[in-house]
Amino acid sequence: MKMLRCAIPEVLLFEPEVFEDTRGRFFESFNEREFNRATGLNLRFVQDNHSCSQHGVLRGLHYQIGQPQGKLVRVTRGAIFDVAVDLRRASPTFGQWVGDELSAQNRRQKWLPPGFAHGFLVTSDSAEVLYKTTDYYAPLQERCLRWDDPVLAIRWPLSGQPVLSTKDRAGLPLQMVETF
Repeated sequence: MKMLRCAIPEVLLFEPEVFEDTRGRFFESFNEREFNRATGLNLRFVQDNHSCSQHGVLRGLHYQIGQPQGKLVRVTRGAIFDVAVDLRRASPTFGQWVGDELSAQNRRQKWLPPGFAHGFLVTSDSAEVLYKTTDYYAPLQERCLRWDDPVLAIRWPLSGQPVLSTKDRAGLPLQMVETF
């Protein structure tokens, strides 16, 4: 597995080694020992999530304040523009974001450590997104950062208005959200 650092160095992209022949293809999508060796971390993932969305759906920007989650995100069908926003006040990259295309075709995975808000926009007809988390979902701890906050100025590849949940429409701007 090849590891690439993003503009925010703690956010990482992984590209698996893919073995293809006339029968199809094979790749190892996750190996705890190799992941921890590559990152220098000693993580345990406790929950797997699976999201299915249509074109134009924007989910996020979500995070948990009391039980922060690290996330390892990948796409098994379609493509998304995946965003991580640094919410760690002591970080030199606080309030900055990184966005990357994750797709079934490029097979990239993205690691977001705890302390980041996460969201994505479906850029294909539909997409299936799987992500592992380092802590359990805690609805009372969940927060939502506004996806279109002008302070963040995220350059979403939109071709119109995104499809948002009620929760995501009510997201708060950076200066009003709880941070780490």
